[in-house]
Amino acid sequence: MSFLDDIEIGTRIVARYRVTGPLPLTDAVGNLLSRDRERISVETKRGVVTIGRADIVAAKEVPAPPRRRPQ
Repeated sequence: MSFLDDIEIGTRIVARYRVTGPLPLTDAVGNLLSRDRERISVETKRGVVTIGRADIVAAKEVPAPPRRRPQ
């Protein structure tokens, strides 16, 4: 995926990737922390997710989350 090679570290992305279980795909949304030839790491709301590049089926840049409005 050349997108993952070209995007800057710290950019907010979504990566859809294969997992084992009843649902074959899941998404990681967060800031790209690191990448190498084998894997990427994404800092999500639930913590850091490390994903093997071979498992990634799609990835793209996404905008920052909307700000919460005061109640």
